[in-house]
Amino acid sequence: MSGYPVRAREVRLTASQRHRLKKLTRSYTTPHHLVLRASIVLLAARGIPNTAIAQRLHIHVDTVRKWRNRFAGTATLDALTDRPRSGRPARFTPVQVAEIKALACQLPAESDTGLARWSCPELAREAITRGVVDRVSASTVRRWLAEDPIKPWRHQSWIFIRDPDFAVKATRVLDLYHRRWQGQPLGDDEYVISSDEKPSIQARHRRHRTLAPARSRPMRVEHEYKRGGALAYLAAYDVGRARVFGRCAPSTGIAPFMALVEQVMTTEPYASAKRVFWIVDNGSSHRGQRAITRLSKRFPNAVMVHTPIHASWLNQVEIYFSIIQRKVLSPNDFTDLDQVEQRLHVFQQRYNVNARPFKWKFTPTDLEDLLARIDRHETQRSTVALAA
Repeated sequence: MSGYPVRAREVRLTASQRHRLKKLTRSYTTPHHLVLRASIVLLAARGIPNTAIAQRLHIHVDTVRKWRNRFAGTATLDALTDRPRSGRPARFTPVQVAEIKALACQLPAESDTGLARWSCPELAREAITRGVVDRVSASTVRRWLAEDPIKPWRHQSWIFIRDPDFAVKATRVLDLYHRRWQGQPLGDDEYVISSDEKPSIQARHRRHRTLAPARSRPMRVEHEYKRGGALAYLAAYDVGRARVFGRCAPSTGIAPFMALVEQVMTTEPYASAKRVFWIVDNGSSHRGQRAITRLSKRFPNAVMVHTPIHASWLNQVEIYFSIIQRKVLSPNDFTDLDQVEQRLHVFQQRYNVNARPFKWKFTPTDLEDLLARIDRHETQRSTVALAA
């Protein structure tokens, strides 16, 4: 055997490989071991000996030799990745994993567990009780569910469309948001008003004064409070002009709503408008044909348009109410109802100064897609029920 040292293998890089390797070494998200291997190859391509590379990178020369030889043998960047390892034998079979995932997709109320929702510890306990596995940890179950992902501990409520004229009513509202009515564009002297009530706004007077935020400390609001009564806030939102008209009343009802209508319709440009469309939901204050007749009789140029049943999300004034809830009513700390009313009116004036129309993105085409998905869902559910 020769006493001469073995010459290090030559490493050659294409321009593309050099660019990718440099990008790896400069990335803050690249794992350290990949940065190290890429650095070895880049230095080796410059003809630097293994010992010099080891000293520069503060690693053992055998590490340099290993990754230099591996890259030189294939001349591909895949050589820098770890080779597959056998690892520890799996403790759970794919069937056991699938059974626990299937259990997570079942309602616990249908089994004799007394639970309303599954959690990972409860799923692990139930899998052991049913004999699916001898033992399993909650963290293992959580890791399996994350693969799909399945989150049985979460829930969301929904309500099924039950208005037989849902498509017709919803399309009518959406057309108005795009300034169309019965297939014709609206004129400059026609307006769209979105109106509703926000009932039962309470005045909660905190037992101790609310503390303003300070360094490293958020605003502090006392948990206990004294009730100071409740009122309703009625609002009419001009969809095109982004202007809000609002008023407070002891409660909701026909009289407060008509007072709001009077407030809007007796001011310009609505008083002399050709038509003013009032979009409302199906609340008792403005429900049915009687409300339509009542409005048109009082103001002949007013046209009431109802959203479908349980579809108040189509009413743009609900967006304004959500802004009110976040910016005015939370946290709720009012000495009395007068302060609530004053705060609402002050914010309303502030809002009208800089407000812009909402960017309404739900179109009649989106409505058609939604109804088609619901129809497919119902068809599949009916097929499964018949098969059972």
